[in-house]
Amino acid sequence: MNVAQEFEPLYRAARTLELRGDIGEAALVTITRTQGSTFRRAGASMLVRRDGSLVCELSGGCPQRDIVLRAREAMATGEPAVVAYGRNSNYDVMLETGCGGELEVLIEPWLLSDDVRFLEAIEALRVQRTAGVMATLYATAGHALSRRPYRLVWGNDSVWTNIGQPDLERQILAVTTTQSAALSVATAIHVEHAGQRHEILLETLHPPHALVIIGDGVGAHMLAALSLQLGWHTTLVGTGEPADPAPAGVEHVVALPHALTSTVAFDHQTSAVVMTHRLERDLAYATSLMGTPVRYIGVIGSRQRASQIRAIFPEDDRLHAPAGLDVGSETPAEIALAIAAEILALRNGRRGGPLVHSQMPIHP
Repeated sequence: MNVAQEFEPLYRAARTLELRGDIGEAALVTITRTQGSTFRRAGASMLVRRDGSLVCELSGGCPQRDIVLRAREAMATGEPAVVAYGRNSNYDVMLETGCGGELEVLIEPWLLSDDVRFLEAIEALRVQRTAGVMATLYATAGHALSRRPYRLVWGNDSVWTNIGQPDLERQILAVTTTQSAALSVATAIHVEHAGQRHEILLETLHPPHALVIIGDGVGAHMLAALSLQLGWHTTLVGTGEPADPAPAGVEHVVALPHALTSTVAFDHQTSAVVMTHRLERDLAYATSLMGTPVRYIGVIGSRQRASQIRAIFPEDDRLHAPAGLDVGSETPAEIALAIAAEILALRNGRRGGPLVHSQMPIHP
């Protein structure tokens, strides 16, 4: 759940399930711990439906096939399971990946509507575009919690939980709030309560990244379509009614520069790209964006035009003109790819160079 763009397809799939309680309709698989090099990090989740179809696949390799088999077993029994893949168990499966790492997954079957209530608490934070933390108590004394994990979702001074034990709830809330400031990736911890050791996964919750694209041309539409594929909330701002409809799923509005900030909401989880292909209009939109908290303001254009634009805003490092990574892009589709890659690298604190020349972990 810590990958913001993967929540929406999981939530959408969960809402289509008919959870009647007689049989598991699906099982949520969440990586709780990793060690060494693995294909995904802790917090990554995949939904396995009863018919075997998958939402947000983890890897597509051998561990995933074994995980899917175990998920179907959990659906049949109605009981969660914690499965380790490493040197002490299921090592043959991990050997086939060639990654060399170890991991642990929580598999929780969904039978009842109460099993998915925590998704609604997360969705409420996303609608408010508020960050939060989810604590999942998934095992006690080394065994998966029977029937369903305990969860606590905290954010914006509100708490949702199904723990049902006031003392334990207070202890987990204290741990969650204390560690929230330093929590950048999903982390498994343990707490001692009433003489028992509880395993807890702490995950950060973030609203989806939003991209506002200002332009009417084919390049703006290409970037909007790519943004949508990346799971970003996408808004296309036109200067007039478009000749072609915006890609399905993209919000389209008409706003001239003076009305931009009163028409579209901007926050620090938003990026904006100006691509009207007219210098005066680009400058007017860029000026409006400078008064917003967005983290990235991209403006496409030649190096000469970009130099003129940068000269007007010399001290704002949010401005990227010309926008995009230097990948030799030329066509509208290639330019869209270069811009999206630059935004992604910036969000993840990366420079955007070749992985072969980087010593940083592949996953942020």
